[in-house]
Amino acid sequence: MIINFSGSLFSFKEPKVMGIVNLTPDSFYDGGKLTSELDVIQHVDKLLHEGAEFIDVGGCSTRPGSKLITEKEEIKRVINHIRIIIKTFPNIKVSIDTFRSEVAKIAVEEGAVMINDISGGNMDKNMFSLIGRLKIPYILNHMKGIPENMQEKPFYNKDILIEINHFFSKKISLLKKYGVNDIILDPGFGFGKTLKHNFKLLKNLSLLGFEENLILIGISRKNMIKSILKISRENSLNATSIIHTIAILNGSKLLRVHDVKEAIECIKLIQFYKNIL
Repeated sequence: MIINFSGSLFSFKEPKVMGIVNLTPDSFYDGGKLTSELDVIQHVDKLLHEGAEFIDVGGCSTRPGSKLITEKEEIKRVINHIRIIIKTFPNIKVSIDTFRSEVAKIAVEEGAVMINDISGGNMDKNMFSLIGRLKIPYILNHMKGIPENMQEKPFYNKDILIEINHFFSKKISLLKKYGVNDIILDPGFGFGKTLKHNFKLLKNLSLLGFEENLILIGISRKNMIKSILKISRENSLNATSIIHTIAILNGSKLLRVHDVKEAIECIKLIQFYKNIL
C-alpha cells in the first residue's frame, strides 16, 4: 500500500510506527510530561531514534470524559512546537492530531504532512473540504458521540463491524468527492466502544475497509488492557506489545504508540516469523 506525502510516495508493505507527542496537561497516560521546548525536542528525538516514521502531535485531550479546550488554546499549545520540531528535524513526517480544520490548516502551513481527526469529520463541517484543498493524507477515525460522553453506555443497532464499515464507506465516498485519495482508517478503540466491542474489532481488523485502505491502531496503554488485567497504565507496556502483535497479525499497517522501541520489536519479530520458509 502506498501513501502520497507531499509528492513523495511512501510504502506500507511492512507495518510502520507513529510516535505520540501529547502537548496536553490531561491526556490519559502522558499528559503534562512535556512542559518545555527542550522536553518536546528530546522526546521527539527519542521517538525518531527508536524507529518512528511519523510523529503525531496533539494539543487537545480527547480521553473519555474530557472537556474540550478552545480552538485558540489548542493553536497556542501545538503550532509553535510543530514549527520547532520541523526546524530541528527537517525530514520528519508530522501528523497533526486535531478535529478542528483551522488548527489543521495552520499546522500544515507550518509543515505537517497528515491530519489525524478523531471525529471523522463530524465535529467540524469544514474539515473534508480543507483536506480536499490541501491534498494531504487523512486519518479517518470512528467515534461514537463526543469525548465527553462517548463511553456512557455505547450501543450499536447492528453488528459493530457492519456499522463501522458503513461509516467508513460513507465517509470515504464523501472524501473522494473532495478529491481525497490517501485515506487511513482508524476504528477508534475506546472511542464509544465497550470492552467487548474493542476486542471484537481487534479480532476482525481484516474485515474493516475491505482491504482497500490502511488500518491504523491506536491502542497503546488504553483501558481495554487495564480493565482486564487490573494493572496501572505504567505497568501495561508488556500487555500493549501483545495487543500490538495481534493487531499486526490481523492486518494493521500503522501503530500509534507511546513506546516506539517495543512496537518496532513487535514488527521485526513478526516480519522474521512470516519470512521463515
